[in-house]
Amino acid sequence: MNSIRSILYLPFFLLLILACNQGDRSENTESHAIGGFILSESDLPEFEKNLDHKRLIEAWGDRHGESLRTGEHIYNNICFNCHGNHEQEGSLPTAFKFWKDTFKVGSDPFSIYQTLTRGYGSMPPQVNLTPVEKYDLIHYIRETFLLEKNPDQYFNLDSAYLASLPSGGNIGPAPKEFKPWAEMDYGNFLINTYEMAGLTTPPRERSSGPAPLPDENLIDANFAYKGIAVRLDQGRGGVAAGNAWMMFDHDLMRVAGAWTGEGFIDWEAILFNEKHNISPRTIGDLHFENPVVPAWANPNTDSFDDPRFTARDKRKFGPLPRDWAHYKGLYQYGDRVIISYTVGNAKILETFGLETVENQLVFTRTFNIYPSDKSLKMRIAPSGTAVAILGEGAILKDQDGFIVMELVSSQSLKIKLLIAKPGINGLAQYAKSSSPPEDLNSFIKGGPARYSQKLITEIQMGEQEGPFQVDIMNPPFDSPWKNQFRLSGLDFFKNPNKGVICSTDGDVWLVEGFTKNSGKLTWQRIASGLFQPLGIKVVNEEIFVTCRDQLVRLHDFNGDMETDFYESFNNDHQVTDHFHEFAMGLQTDKEGNFYYAKSARHAREALVPQHGTLMKVSKDGSKSEIIAKGFRAANGVCINPDGTFIVTDQEGHWNPMNRINWVKEGGFYGNMFGFNPPTDSTDTGMEQPLVWVERERDQSPSELLWVDSKKWGELNGQLLNFSYGYGKVFVVPFEKIGEQVQGGIFELPIPRFSTGVMRGRFNPGDGQLYLCGLSAWGSTQPQLGGLYRIRVTEKPMNIPKGLQIRKDGIELTFTDKLETNSVEDINNYTIKTWDLLRSRKYGSKHYNEQTLEVTNAVLSKDKKSILLTIPNIKPTWVMEIDFHLKSEKGEKVEGLIQNTIHQLGENPLN
Repeated sequence: MNSIRSILYLPFFLLLILACNQGDRSENTESHAIGGFILSESDLPEFEKNLDHKRLIEAWGDRHGESLRTGEHIYNNICFNCHGNHEQEGSLPTAFKFWKDTFKVGSDPFSIYQTLTRGYGSMPPQVNLTPVEKYDLIHYIRETFLLEKNPDQYFNLDSAYLASLPSGGNIGPAPKEFKPWAEMDYGNFLINTYEMAGLTTPPRERSSGPAPLPDENLIDANFAYKGIAVRLDQGRGGVAAGNAWMMFDHDLMRVAGAWTGEGFIDWEAILFNEKHNISPRTIGDLHFENPVVPAWANPNTDSFDDPRFTARDKRKFGPLPRDWAHYKGLYQYGDRVIISYTVGNAKILETFGLETVENQLVFTRTFNIYPSDKSLKMRIAPSGTAVAILGEGAILKDQDGFIVMELVSSQSLKIKLLIAKPGINGLAQYAKSSSPPEDLNSFIKGGPARYSQKLITEIQMGEQEGPFQVDIMNPPFDSPWKNQFRLSGLDFFKNPNKGVICSTDGDVWLVEGFTKNSGKLTWQRIASGLFQPLGIKVVNEEIFVTCRDQLVRLHDFNGDMETDFYESFNNDHQVTDHFHEFAMGLQTDKEGNFYYAKSARHAREALVPQHGTLMKVSKDGSKSEIIAKGFRAANGVCINPDGTFIVTDQEGHWNPMNRINWVKEGGFYGNMFGFNPPTDSTDTGMEQPLVWVERERDQSPSELLWVDSKKWGELNGQLLNFSYGYGKVFVVPFEKIGEQVQGGIFELPIPRFSTGVMRGRFNPGDGQLYLCGLSAWGSTQPQLGGLYRIRVTEKPMNIPKGLQIRKDGIELTFTDKLETNSVEDINNYTIKTWDLLRSRKYGSKHYNEQTLEVTNAVLSKDKKSILLTIPNIKPTWVMEIDFHLKSEKGEKVEGLIQNTIHQLGENPLN
């Protein structure tokens, strides 16, 4: 796949270290390991081939304290999330435990260095750690975990060992800590969940212990769960490069606060610095803040009482009722952001600004308020904050601990508020000379292009032998905005040469060149600042994006393709501060309704009903509903021809392994940490999956897709599953017995991708499969993001596409004809089964492992189906069918099907 030249574009925080319990290292380290990605010698940078390892290790003595501190920093920021430590289990319980596990590939520093450098098993190569950093990390692991807690694994260094190490002329490049999440230009706004924090805010409270983790006491924390952070000072680099900001919370239509400083936020979050179980805080000087309550009084009752859903921890979540207040979206005009919302039947446009009074900063809020049939009032800031007002039709009052703005009804108003720290001098006098409130209508019709530069990339055409060829269509990693390109969704327009791709960092890109065969792609950034987009869909040439806080429709008013209005098509999402509740995928049914999956909290019980659910949004965006529940980490949704759904889920608590679920409306899918789970926690109390997917086959399944292309021949109409965990593509043969769907997975014979694969679409123009992916919160693949095309050649596929379970055996159907003698030799099959145990614990080991005897094998008349007689076949959680056959033309036909059996078919084999 991609060379190290592409990989080295990636930043320091590239991946989590996922060193799962290691098996024996194959002597052929040039190839991909099961579930991993191993760099070959030729892919290593030149300095790795001429390192003085003795000098690097001996430096521990000279810089012992510094080395340990650096190693601790690396471990806590990269390794701890998955590995944890001897006191607190990491988020991936199967990850290697340095304080008690046994190394299988060598416990000496040089062996550990090789694993860090080239990858092994489920651990990816750490290509952006320098040699010094890798040895500092090894030093910390040795002295912190091995020496005292796992002494049998502590390798004693002596002169003979040091003399045996490869000698070289360098120690690699000087360490440099990259922070790409803080260097990216997100545009002048960025939507996320933020905690408002000032200079004296106490440290975060973070619970620990066995799952489910207890809820922290966050009732007094000021979270903007749907926070729109807007930069107010001038300059390049977007919101992350600013010095003054205001935060708008579109759940409550409140300004959560305003702050200044040398840094935007602390970047503590899974999709920033990869920290789990945490949300970013503002840093710097908090000039004023408002509590997590409605900003506008209910126009029908004149009350500020919050009627929203109250969670178990006493916090309230979700948007206000629509007849009270409703967020409509935001307009972008240059660096200006104009928020659009309603209060009652009054339409409101609002924008923010920054002014100076005697060298003291003043934050401004400008409103265009359209007529209301009721009087309105809004809390501006706590009493004591300096506030002045410009414009007619509004007055300020001090009420119940807040400065309140009251508005007259039945007329259009233009109001400007000036807000500053308590005690500022001269604000009232300054207000008299400040510019009057603007008419904001001139900023909502489309503005100048912000990202006018179009970027060109080359397509690397695949020349692989076999039935498939993979083209690499890398994004422009060297973009002027320092985008990370963690690609999370794609779709095509009616003109199949054009498509849209979203990234989880908040971008949407218009990409052209898919079908013109020019060997190039053109990338145009058309939207930015969105909250973790993880799905995109083009409907009637309009672009819809699934974000964590809302389903967004993008509007271009002036024909330059850039988004002028980010319409909140539906914002019913209930968002908490938990890192794990991603909104995944986007599909539409025949009636035009939208569907996406929402993940649950990791190792914690749900706080809101939407945690761990399949969500439906009506065609007009006016309402949403829960279709199914009980998911843990549902990565996307597939709509089946019969109107049912497929939703994948990931190994974890209450999930003994990964699941591919054929979903029925109203079904419960096993996560007892979900919201109001059924009382029956046994296996019979949940819907069973189509297949349990073992971690050796795939660590993390993503979305499924039906093949809709005649060019794919015998696979047309079949079902594919994408692997986020290992960068694979599987075909999913299945059957339905009664009401239960069951089947398996078989890996397509293509090299594994350098990213985890998230989403795929067939292009109606060329009939080929396009895939995009990313590596962020748990993939083992080393490249940050990627775009790929799989083309079908004319060569035989030799792929099992059908799987039927009978009372006394199995029928396998292949895409191409097979050779009789190899098929009928029962020694060419190995069939193993085992069970799993579903519990509140993370994952499951194997139980009741067996090898089943194949007593007969018969090839069908069309030479494409095999009838295997297996006398002891019975329902099982996991089965592996390993076969070594030949095609009719004498080619090797080998592989492994992993499947699940819930029921035996009625028709016995003859």
